Amino acid sequence: MENPFSDLQETLSTEDIEILTTIHKQMHIVADVSRAEMILYGPLIHGKTTVLAHARPHSVAPAYLKKFTGLQIGHKEMPVVIKALKKGRKKRGYQGVFANGASVYIEVCPVHAMNDSFTVIGAISIDTTLVEYERQRRRDKVFRKAISQIQDMLLYRLLHNAENITRFREYDGLMIIDKHGVIRYVSGVAGSLYRKLGYMDSLVSRNLDTLMTYDHQIAFEAMNTLQCVEQETEDGGKQWIRKALPIVAESDIKKYLPSFLIKTREHYMVGALMIIRDITRQRRNEQEIRVKNTMVQEIHHRVKNNLQTIAALLRIQSRRLEDETGRSALEDAASRILSVAVIHEFLSDTHGQTINIKDIINSIIQQLQHGIISADQQIVFQVDGPPIWLPARQATACALVINELLQNALEHGIGTNKSGIISINFIDRGNNIEVMIHDNGRGLPMNFDSSFSGSLGLQIVRTLVTEDLRGELVLLDEDGATAIIIFSKTIFKGEEGWNENESS
Repeated sequence: MENPFSDLQETLSTEDIEILTTIHKQMHIVADVSRAEMILYGPLIHGKTTVLAHARPHSVAPAYLKKFTGLQIGHKEMPVVIKALKKGRKKRGYQGVFANGASVYIEVCPVHAMNDSFTVIGAISIDTTLVEYERQRRRDKVFRKAISQIQDMLLYRLLHNAENITRFREYDGLMIIDKHGVIRYVSGVAGSLYRKLGYMDSLVSRNLDTLMTYDHQIAFEAMNTLQCVEQETEDGGKQWIRKALPIVAESDIKKYLPSFLIKTREHYMVGALMIIRDITRQRRNEQEIRVKNTMVQEIHHRVKNNLQTIAALLRIQSRRLEDETGRSALEDAASRILSVAVIHEFLSDTHGQTINIKDIINSIIQQLQHGIISADQQIVFQVDGPPIWLPARQATACALVINELLQNALEHGIGTNKSGIISINFIDRGNNIEVMIHDNGRGLPMNFDSSFSGSLGLQIVRTLVTEDLRGELVLLDEDGATAIIIFSKTIFKGEEGWNENESS
């Protein structure tokens, strides 16, 4: 979907667009505390307006089944909105055709330009289900007035830093504080949260400075700076997120237009809205996950070290053997073990569950260059294609397959040639991954049939490809030997073979 704001440049000034953009940034937290949908509309053009932004509350179920951002509407769809844009005054009524048969109460406030003509450049509507609207009407008068003041502050872009405040949730507590720090309203959830800290009696009429918490500090920081504030604190052995939104008196908001910056804060500040959330369990769970991840990484590190030790012992043993066949078998076994060790090395260095197989192959190539290739040989490895992210189990099988094919290319394809080229090409086929390994050596033997080959390496490759990767293996003889492996990105239950975030 294109950005609806980009189309405003032809009809509005830069300053007007900035006004609407600022409202868009600040409206999400207001939708949450209002328990209502908030929809920002553009100017009226030829009897129609465009929905510039649509904020849905996180604190209650949404009033609409979908967002309307980018939608053009007229009088037929939203008569109350069109009237507010035409008249330049606040309008109230019931929702139009977008309510899907449900009763939705809306209040539309026009947004004016900061010029002498006070031109209407848009509107913002507060859309509430009839059930939630009646529930709000029955709430404490102090709470309703504070929410109304915050909604007016949004209209005049006074909720500075609101875009950096995390969203309000259903189980967050609310408190209303006056400018002296006296608590005027406490929600039921907030009362329960403070009882966890030992405050069993009602907090209404108490001053924040009598509480052994960070509330006083955070509330007055918001009021003194006219900025929305959020902090994570620890009180009573529990972890909390506290937010404070400064509240300006409804009757004094006009002082801000256009000279509010020269007014003293005492003239218009009436208090703050406090939002409290207990995140103790969340932080403990995160700590447990960090500890477990650290333990898993340490295990991978030790497994890698043990595998490298075993591979080193096999190579020492191979050097003591006079039989060429036995020596070669031990060298091949050591190489396979080191391929698995590379996987554990990467897992010990990353917090993710997926591995870029291209990085693994580059490490395997380095091992082959130091372990198998003679000093007088000039073998060039070419690795091409996009990053391929695989879960550890799938990456292990893939690495072992490619390791075997690279060893075959070196031993049977390039052989004793003084030079050669081995290419590894990764191809993304949508749901499948294709790996193509080609060498410019002597090619496949005459009448070669991989199904009847007695090579242990090829037996390992076939088993891993068909049983572990659930894929297929194709061997071709064209300008050397070519091996093609094709397998699905997702093959293991509970494991995803492709990680979009990490591959992007």
